[in-house]
Amino acid sequence: MESRGCPAVTARTKNHTPKAIIYQKFGTKACYKVEEVQGPAQNGCPGLAIPQKGPSLYRCSLELPEISVVSGTFKKKKDAEQCAAEMALKELGINPAVENQTEQDPLDALVDRMKYLFSDEFLQSLQPLSGHLRAILQRDGDLCGSLPASVVAVCDAKSSNLCKLLNPKVESNPFLALSFIMRAAARLSRSGINTKGHLSIQKQIPYSSGTVELLDIQKLVSPDSIRVEAVHIPSSLDKTVQPISLNISLAGYYLDAIAQKLGVADADKVLLSRTIGKASSETRLYFVAPESSVSDLPADIVNLEGSLNARASYFCAQAIYGDAIMASIGYTWRSRDLFHEHISLQSCYSMLISKMPGGNYKLSREAILAAELPSIFTTKSNWRGSFPREILCSFCRQHRLSEPVFSTTTLPESCLSRSNKKVKVTEAVEQNTEYANGIGTAVDHHKSVEYGSIFRCEIKIYSKCQDLIIECAPKGIYKKQNDSIHNASLKVLSWLSEYFKDPSMPVENLNYLADVLDIRFCPENFFKEFLLCPSFHNIQHRGKQGGKLTEARNMNVSSTSPGQDVCSLSIEGPDSGAYPSNGSLLCISYSVSLVTDDNQVKELLESNDEFEFEMGTGAVICPLEAVLTQMSVGQSAFFRMDLPPQEFILAAADDSERIISLLSSQACCLDYHVTLLSVTEPPEERMEQALFSPPLSKQRVEYALQHIKTSSAATLVDFGCGSGSLLDSLLDYPTSLEKIVGIDISQKSLGRAAKILHSKLSTKSGVGINSAVLYDGSITDFDSRLCRFDIGTCLEVIEHMEEDQACLFGDVALGYFRPKILIVSTPNYEYNVILHGSSITNQDEDPDEKPELQSCKFRNHDHKFEWTREQFNHWATELAKRHNYSVEFGGVGGSADVEPGFASQIAVFKREILPQEDELLENENPAGNCKVVWEWNGIR
Repeated sequence: MESRGCPAVTARTKNHTPKAIIYQKFGTKACYKVEEVQGPAQNGCPGLAIPQKGPSLYRCSLELPEISVVSGTFKKKKDAEQCAAEMALKELGINPAVENQTEQDPLDALVDRMKYLFSDEFLQSLQPLSGHLRAILQRDGDLCGSLPASVVAVCDAKSSNLCKLLNPKVESNPFLALSFIMRAAARLSRSGINTKGHLSIQKQIPYSSGTVELLDIQKLVSPDSIRVEAVHIPSSLDKTVQPISLNISLAGYYLDAIAQKLGVADADKVLLSRTIGKASSETRLYFVAPESSVSDLPADIVNLEGSLNARASYFCAQAIYGDAIMASIGYTWRSRDLFHEHISLQSCYSMLISKMPGGNYKLSREAILAAELPSIFTTKSNWRGSFPREILCSFCRQHRLSEPVFSTTTLPESCLSRSNKKVKVTEAVEQNTEYANGIGTAVDHHKSVEYGSIFRCEIKIYSKCQDLIIECAPKGIYKKQNDSIHNASLKVLSWLSEYFKDPSMPVENLNYLADVLDIRFCPENFFKEFLLCPSFHNIQHRGKQGGKLTEARNMNVSSTSPGQDVCSLSIEGPDSGAYPSNGSLLCISYSVSLVTDDNQVKELLESNDEFEFEMGTGAVICPLEAVLTQMSVGQSAFFRMDLPPQEFILAAADDSERIISLLSSQACCLDYHVTLLSVTEPPEERMEQALFSPPLSKQRVEYALQHIKTSSAATLVDFGCGSGSLLDSLLDYPTSLEKIVGIDISQKSLGRAAKILHSKLSTKSGVGINSAVLYDGSITDFDSRLCRFDIGTCLEVIEHMEEDQACLFGDVALGYFRPKILIVSTPNYEYNVILHGSSITNQDEDPDEKPELQSCKFRNHDHKFEWTREQFNHWATELAKRHNYSVEFGGVGGSADVEPGFASQIAVFKREILPQEDELLENENPAGNCKVVWEWNGIR
């Protein structure tokens, strides 16, 4: 990765390049990062469709204080940089053809902009501010043509950007922008534009009669009015948020109606916040300016006290004083009509919980009272709702932070042999797109990354002023770029969720949680950005006192507590025998109602006919998952729970006023009705990953590796090699192996194995290996080319065969192939009760007794059998006796001394060297029917 800065440019140079304009506006705050990506393929490997690296291409990411963009790919670095700069200008709404032809003081530019805004030409345009200018011409008396200065600051994007250039603190303090607008307007007195007091601007010279006639402004007079539902947010935390209605006359100015609700005579004293929520939203906060003059107001939100409205300020990350009204109303682009939408208490509380990572995930799943932000990132097919990266980006936008910076490091898999062997390499998450540095640019993974690469992602989160707040550098490495990004994002989200559950937690606790998740943060910058969170995000326990529910007066938000108790549990319906297990995909229907203790009132809050989630990932609230572990498909459960934080209830309820009335006057709880519709069993590997870290597949490789090291084996044959996962993994470690062979009956799997092994061996990552062969054939058929190996492996293979064929393989392997060592692993059927989430023994029973196995299922749908420990030991012992081998038993996952033993049971067969037998076999048995599908010879 290369970091480059912009060169200096001459102030009055015409035809500025996009990079030059970016430099004029942002200087050294503009950071260009150029990365090299793989070009198109040139030639394939003989006999294999493996692409080779072509000419280098370059991609550039540009980070600015407000936005980040990523260019396409170009042959030249400078073209990628110019493309990124041009994209950034487009995002900022800056036209390179007309912008910044000469340097100009931002205040002078603001004066020119104000002059244009009050011109006949602008009045005829279809922009949000021109709608206000047309509407104020209908105000009565002296107010006719009087425009609140705050409207200019928030409704004209160019004026707003100029104010930010004058002082970046206008982001958090709207009064600074207001003062700049008033200063610019005061310099236009000779142009017929005057300021009225400190808060409004009026055009003294009337618009031309032709303009007025053309716009038909007089015809806009109408007796009609519209009713807009809004929300009143008191500045005092002792008062509750309440719904209100605004009656807006189409013959007047809508801000005057809002002013009356706020208790002032006209709109000139009303200030507007920035928009809340998505960019296209017209939802804003309206409030009355304090009595102090604009110039006397403090310049930093950190120092504001007294009448600061903490709840309203938190919504928009700006200083809001006094009572405020949240409404969605105003003028939009390309329309002369007044736009409006209703804001209910439900939508207000939804906006509030969306500022939390967990709340954002709940909303994306439309399951506020059932879903939870998962603790584990699973495959695309099993993850539901917004992805971690999307939630993190949304969180940063909600809190007015810079877009998170995702930095992915690409490493060849050979690096595993030089790194910590205990590092977990997670399987890929299958996505349609990959992300370059986290910016939503689709990248063709197969063209940009060499086959066999691994990824690690780091995340940095900055404030708008580019102060570093959070840095996450996970140690985990992944086989897919997208997988590394989502897993790192989930770590940050999990940490932020813990903070939002209790913002008053000691810094020591927050640091401890950060260390666990590989996170570092700057306390000073962090608490500055989240200054207002503790004012109403602290947990308040809601209990029952004197038969009444203790009401939380403030908007305190926290995640549903894992400690919520389930009571009155009743499970109905016949036992179908199909129980969920960790890693399985469940589909349920449910409904949640608010009920009073005396059952006199029951109000439906939330329901879902088909809700899917993966078991064991924390994707639903803990009490619900605990109940589902006791249910089989087709059964229904009825239970009750204590109330979660009030805001989740109000965000889920359609009739918030009715719910508030119940919460304040009655002792209530939540009533759940859940039906388990279906259970899709997970693949064996997914089930194992839910319980073991590293996964059992990695532990089996480690087990084989130890025997390779102690025996100094030079040759290895893998019986039932499949896609080559074992052979591939062994190449990540230094061993004594010189020759490796794999055999399988699946040509498709062998094709994948060939690509993987060829990629590694061709890059010399398989140090020491000078010969590799893959055979298409059955492991029960003799072939002399599979004889005389130092070590043979057959890991999790025999259970995929019929039982008699598995026994035949044992006789062929030890009677004819006769490796010095043979390692055979197979699932321990007795361990399935653990993997399926069942209870092993009753607490009152003898712990040495074996668990009941009658209801246990095989781990995978294509297993033909699974042996208990006794069955496996009997098979292996008798097999060893017949062929003059000794046998030792072991396993991985679990423990031999604790019931029900190892998850994967392993037998290691060792034989006495009898040279005369080897010669006899070699001479009397010619090569068999195995077909070579791929061969590699590293000897030069």
